[in-house]
Amino acid sequence: MTLDLSTPEFLIERNRDRCIDCKVCVNQCANEAHTYDEEEGKVVSDDTKCVNCHRCVALCPTKALSVRKYPLEFRSHGTWNAHYINSIYKQAATGGILLTGMGTDKNYPIYWDHLLLNASQVTNPSIDPLREPMELKTFLGRKPDAVKIENGRLAEKLPPQLELEVPIMFSAMSFGSISLNAHKSLARAAQEMGTFWNTGEGGLHRDLFPYGKNTIVQVASGRFGVHTDYLNSGAAIEIKIGQGAKPGIGGHLPGEKVGREVSLTRMIPQGSDAISPAPHHDIYSIEDLRQLIYSLKEASNYEKPISVKIAAVHNVAAIASGIARAGADIIAIDGFRGGTGATPLRTRDTVGIPIELALAAVDSRLREEGIRNQVSLVIGGSVRNSADIVKAIAIGADAVYIGTSALIALGCHMCQRCYTGKCNWGIATQNPNLVKRLNPDIGAQRAANLVKAWSHEIKELLGGMGINALESLRGNRLMLRGVGISEKELEILGVMHAGE
Repeated sequence: MTLDLSTPEFLIERNRDRCIDCKVCVNQCANEAHTYDEEEGKVVSDDTKCVNCHRCVALCPTKALSVRKYPLEFRSHGTWNAHYINSIYKQAATGGILLTGMGTDKNYPIYWDHLLLNASQVTNPSIDPLREPMELKTFLGRKPDAVKIENGRLAEKLPPQLELEVPIMFSAMSFGSISLNAHKSLARAAQEMGTFWNTGEGGLHRDLFPYGKNTIVQVASGRFGVHTDYLNSGAAIEIKIGQGAKPGIGGHLPGEKVGREVSLTRMIPQGSDAISPAPHHDIYSIEDLRQLIYSLKEASNYEKPISVKIAAVHNVAAIASGIARAGADIIAIDGFRGGTGATPLRTRDTVGIPIELALAAVDSRLREEGIRNQVSLVIGGSVRNSADIVKAIAIGADAVYIGTSALIALGCHMCQRCYTGKCNWGIATQNPNLVKRLNPDIGAQRAANLVKAWSHEIKELLGGMGINALESLRGNRLMLRGVGISEKELEILGVMHAGE
């Protein structure tokens, strides 16, 4: 028997004057933090099992519950704070890797918050998006160096493009890591808003094939669920090389999450672990990647753009240049603050670089080499609001992926325990009793509402800058100014300081 000396993270407080022992909290908590004591005839709580998902607090009919951080104080020490001490206690007790979910919670700089937008004043009048046309339509895919126009029409066929009504797409999150109802919510929202959602690396459930015109299908190292019908069901194909929350690491879906539907979709035995290797075992060079890109183009009759997703790492600009020259039509870059269902804690918190710096470096490199038109850039990893999106486009992005934001819209409360499969909100789980807590009709409407609200705000921000089309902002870093960041950071971002 091992001794776990770590303290609980959260303290459950129950107001006994309000609690009526109705057992709602007992029935709602998948982590069994609440139980009914038959002898005492009352509900009791176990702080060690609480993940602070807010479910019990939100649904308690008498508002008798609250949850707060556990109040135990450690001796003040500049190096050894409670986080690191408790981490060692846990690993000494288990001998295992510390796992976590969602994005890093360490206090790294968020450069979106240090960038300000320009606004129109006297000499450049602003635009009222309620009364004047405002264009957010975006096309993702390879653009030719020049086009022929005959009789007012294009005289040649353009490479395949994704047409987005708004520059926002839903990030790759696999069936298995999240529920089928979550996938249905995102697929329906993408269809309603004229944008796209991404299957992630777990294949496409048969019920979602009708949403193919708004689907990006992913090919990852494990090749789960990849077959000809799958490749041809979507509007684009994405090769996943890396992920912002865990660069250089593969994926692992535990066998307990691989039920019948996940098994059929991923084409693996029921109850078996789905392990995605860190590398693609057929890609060890840009030339190998080029071969896979053109294999997928052949398989899809050259009718779909091919995207390559990479994590934001220190040499990301050089990597992106190679990917563009290898024939990719879209490059998706995922920053280190990106979310995930499960990753080693130390990898999440210490590997990779912020998406703002990666995007600026890649856009600058591709422009310097004269190949920026050959690929579209999509970024993800901590896109939290419409202002982040506008700033990303000004730095050089064509569109953004949102993952955590989308899940929060569905009801996620950021308890960061996705890897347990006990998501009390029906999102990161395959437990049928938990899955049904997420109504896909309601989820779809909430996700669509988020995109709709952000699109309105993007128009307002563009109008305030005197810009009536997203295309006029793309890569226009003169519309940005930095505050509270170093000269080197400003240099990499390609942005002047406020006041210049």
